[in-house]
This record gives sequence, C-alpha cells and structure tokens, in this order.
Amino acid sequence: MANTAAPLSIHQHRDSDVEFHVTYLDTDSGRVRREDFDDLAAAERFASAQLRDDDGWAVVDHVTIEVTSRMVA
Repeated sequence: MANTAAPLSIHQHRDSDVEFHVTYLDTDSGRVRREDFDDLAAAERFASAQLRDDDGWAVVDHVTIEVTSRMVA
C-alpha cells in the first residue's frame, strides 16, 4: 500500500490547531521515528503502512497545537 499523503512541512500554513503524530518503528533501521500529518485519515494510512512485519508497530497521537505569535521590533 503506497503512502499518498506527504508529511507536513514546518513551513506549511496551518488552518487548524490540531495535527496527528505517527510514531513508529522503522524496521529497516531499528529506529523509532515520527511523521506529522494534518489529516487523521492520512495519519492512519501511514501508520498502517508501517505494519509490514511482526516487529512493526505504529501509534497515532491527536495533538492540539498551541498557536502563539511574536512581535518583532
């Protein structure tokens, strides 16, 4: 199953104050990694794609983003 949604860019404009973090085991490298999505369905598709073998796992977290603004002098 191909991943059709791209992870969020840190430069991408946000329209909502919620995002979804997928934490997963990259079984190729043995490292725990994280990808961020603005769409729950895309996060769940990505998480499902990480379950390639018996050792693979993935968790989808619903995260509320605190919006702050800074004034620059």
